Amino acid sequence: MGVTNILIIGLGGVGLHLAERLTHEGYDITIIESNQQLISSVNDKIDARVIDGNAMELSCWKKAQPETMDLMIAVTDQDSVNMIASIIADRFGIPQKIARVRSPEYGYENSFLNKNDFKIDLVIHPEELIAREIARLVMRAAANDVIDIGEGEMKVCALRVTPDCPIADKTVKEIKLAHSDFPFRIVAVARGINTIIPGDDDTILANDQVFIMLNGGHLSRIMQLMGTREQTIQRVMIVGGGMVGARVAELLGKTVKIKLIESDKEHAEELASSLKNTEVLLGDGTDVNVMVLGGLMETDTFIATTGNNETNIISCLLAKHIMNRTNVDPTGKEGKTIALVKKEDYLVLASTIGLDIALNMKISAANEIIKFIRMGELLSVAHLHGVDAEVIELEAAPRSAVTKKRLGRLRGMLQEKGIKIAGIIRNDECILTDDDTKIEAGERTIVVSATRSLKDARKLFQ
Repeated sequence: MGVTNILIIGLGGVGLHLAERLTHEGYDITIIESNQQLISSVNDKIDARVIDGNAMELSCWKKAQPETMDLMIAVTDQDSVNMIASIIADRFGIPQKIARVRSPEYGYENSFLNKNDFKIDLVIHPEELIAREIARLVMRAAANDVIDIGEGEMKVCALRVTPDCPIADKTVKEIKLAHSDFPFRIVAVARGINTIIPGDDDTILANDQVFIMLNGGHLSRIMQLMGTREQTIQRVMIVGGGMVGARVAELLGKTVKIKLIESDKEHAEELASSLKNTEVLLGDGTDVNVMVLGGLMETDTFIATTGNNETNIISCLLAKHIMNRTNVDPTGKEGKTIALVKKEDYLVLASTIGLDIALNMKISAANEIIKFIRMGELLSVAHLHGVDAEVIELEAAPRSAVTKKRLGRLRGMLQEKGIKIAGIIRNDECILTDDDTKIEAGERTIVVSATRSLKDARKLFQ
């Protein structure tokens, strides 16, 4: 049985982001929160029931009607509250529990008290999640991102459109006709602060970031078409030796050469002794002299993971300019930049002003939680970095709206809602769709949807 009613404990960054996304998708959300400022800020934002009170008081739980809940998500900033909330939820009979636990001493498989002791089904560690995501993106050497779709056979890759790119200033329809020798679909476009799910008549412009879905075997070919050079990552520079920066260095240290810049002398000394495969430098990560003397000119990827948004964005902008070897050599490399950004409003700004990838910890944590929720609904999800869109996998129910007409006849309605049915899994093969495709009951499809339209996308298949 799928999840319908969800109880969220804590309205901090992860809790609020989750509540907004899950209400968009039609889940019934109840929230327990004691902070009056957070409660007043959320009342007009989301359609959810908010209970003003302490999650450690059983009276608040009784108001939440736990016997009706399918899932509890505890994401306060206190590990102890989240772990105890999971035990309380289990006593009330809530079938599934998710808790944010940062301390490795509790909740994990090898901990003294593991997740089973606390009745937790999924443990979320935001810093660990974002560090692993950064490490994955670093090793995707050429594209800004590559996501596996349809059990890995299909890919969605994110690429920047340069002014001399063959698809610049052409409509999606013109691009399809010009490159019909190998199939691919432009499924989403990031343009400034806007997310576009493009139709055939939409024009792709220079500086757009496009998300292209295609068979994995054609990945090198699409990068060649887009003028993106495939390159091997050998040297990485990290600014900020906090939990995320240090963990990224640990994950990548055995594969590539790492230099980590840390401004605090005592902490830099600790990192130098604990990170065996990393060269630790003491200095200011926004100081050009420190960056250049540290070897930025020879660096392939620059990562900023300090706790300050502005520091991360500014240092990445400086690094991007310095690493762009094409300024002096047309065949030279252009380094990649990755910034950790806490404010969601800055995510789009970061990509608009020239950074390659901007990541947000609470979005990463929310993505992991949503994947877990959908495991029981035959529905997978991948969030596209840099746009307000998701790639989801849906199965067509008998007599559902999507099975009644060919996709060409649904095109207008789908485009209006920001939904694109991009692929279909038929006879164990994932193929791209066109206007003549007719989806049969029981078939799995790959759908790209604006986040605001996920509820509408699901309805089409029910």
